[in-house]
Amino acid sequence: MSSDSRTDVLVVGAGPTGLLAALRLAESGLAVTVIEEEWRPAGHSYALALHPRSLVLLDQLGLSAQAIGLGRRLDAVALFEGAEPRATLRFRGPEALACLLALPQSGLEALLGRRLAERGVSVRWSHRLAGLETTDDGIVARVHKLAKESTGYAVAHTEWAIEKELTFRAAFMVGADGHRSLVRRALGTPFEEAAPSQVFAVVECGGGRGSEMRLVLGDATVNALWPLPGGRARWSFELEAPEVSAGDRFKSRLTTQMGERHFPHLDEARVRELVRERAPWFEPELGELGWSIEVRFERRLVPAFGRDRVWLAGDAAHLTGPAGMQSMNAGLDEASDLASRLVRVLRGGEGRALLESYGGERLAAWRFLLGRQGGLRAAASTPPFAARNATRLLPCLPATGEDLGALAGQLGLVVDRG
Repeated sequence: MSSDSRTDVLVVGAGPTGLLAALRLAESGLAVTVIEEEWRPAGHSYALALHPRSLVLLDQLGLSAQAIGLGRRLDAVALFEGAEPRATLRFRGPEALACLLALPQSGLEALLGRRLAERGVSVRWSHRLAGLETTDDGIVARVHKLAKESTGYAVAHTEWAIEKELTFRAAFMVGADGHRSLVRRALGTPFEEAAPSQVFAVVECGGGRGSEMRLVLGDATVNALWPLPGGRARWSFELEAPEVSAGDRFKSRLTTQMGERHFPHLDEARVRELVRERAPWFEPELGELGWSIEVRFERRLVPAFGRDRVWLAGDAAHLTGPAGMQSMNAGLDEASDLASRLVRVLRGGEGRALLESYGGERLAAWRFLLGRQGGLRAAASTPPFAARNATRLLPCLPATGEDLGALAGQLGLVVDRG
């Protein structure tokens, strides 16, 4: 059974990137439909912090005050080399927004989802993209509406089955459906490794009493501390390659669910050892551990952000490590930029070259962030700590674009975009 629906823009993916894109489109008066393969919003997530630029985007939508009320304001970034403090970085911009905001992804999604619903747009959960065709005047998407189906006799279990096939016709599609993007696959776009993957021990714990995010650089690792709302904190400890064994990672029977995937817990003794080794000043604060898992983070990039009437944003197009929270925040900026260009094409009559330039600009930005083109360079007056760690700091500073250049400048580092 099938039926047809028409809309101006079909957004695939209901994470922060997709929701922000849809909201910007809806606020501009365009008809927008959002589909999501998952059956509900995410619970646990890695993404937990908003950069100042992301707060500006929320402010443009009248949502920054609500977001700040839900999260924890962090006014600075403190850099350590082992146990030694080296520098403190401050953010520029309007005082109310010149900060990082520790806010779990689920809280941001709820905020954006509520505003989108107020604009008459509801996420179509359990809707999976099944096929995509591009025509001269738009796209035609085949979508499977999924439903849970109980099977088994002696032992019942639940599977997902196709309840109905739908057809959506739209002028454009936004692929914001994450690292396993079906939109990207439908385009036939590779998702190539841009830099070696990294493995992190991700730990939620007590402590984190201050109002700053902390980066701790060891001899061969980068570690990040994010204070969270409610007196909690999250550490990301980079693990060296010899510590990582694909077999060992999955020996534990204790798991934590992140989205639809499960990861093994780390042993508590190992977590406490990591704190003693890399941040001894934090050990008195550590307190009770929450969940702690070991995760491999890929660093990947598409060769193109889309073509014709189908464009990517967020993790569908790029992946990086968790220390600087760059991927989600860049995705929010991409969503806002792409949405504004789609409005200009659909409402303002501008040509689709505007979308081609979106793709080129974003690809160049990510080639820089992933160290494929240019980078952070030391000058004659750069302090030794920053000079010897310039390459490692690039993916770890919590900023992108001009804001990253401003943070790097406080360390005496110069941005070279190649």
